[in-house]
Amino acid sequence: QVQLVESGGGLVQAGGSLRLSCVASASGRTFSFYAAGWFRQAPGKEREFVSAINWSGATYYGDSVKGRFTISRDNAKNTVYLQMNSLKPEDTAVYYCAARPSISSWRSNDYDYWGQGTQVTVSS
Repeated sequence: QVQLVESGGGLVQAGGSLRLSCVASASGRTFSFYAAGWFRQAPGKEREFVSAINWSGATYYGDSVKGRFTISRDNAKNTVYLQMNSLKPEDTAVYYCAARPSISSWRSNDYDYWGQGTQVTVSS
């Protein structure tokens, strides 16, 4: 069982930066063996893949955030980060952290555990 808690969302002007954090509490298997992903959902839109990181540290990004967002993890702190730079109004959404064993995926249905989400609002 894994519990995820996101933080770091807020209101920022276009061109600004935010860093989201996702702290995991894992019973049994240590969190370092899990892959983690970030997804986002804007009002009236489907949940969208943002980024993911494998247990090995391999990273993946959605096309809309490549070159602007960076995912990383600190296994000692059971934390996954999403550094978001050059933010655009279209990045406005609720951002969710998710986890699944070992290998990451761009499909939200592949993830077993989800956080409650954190709101990111980018003003123009």
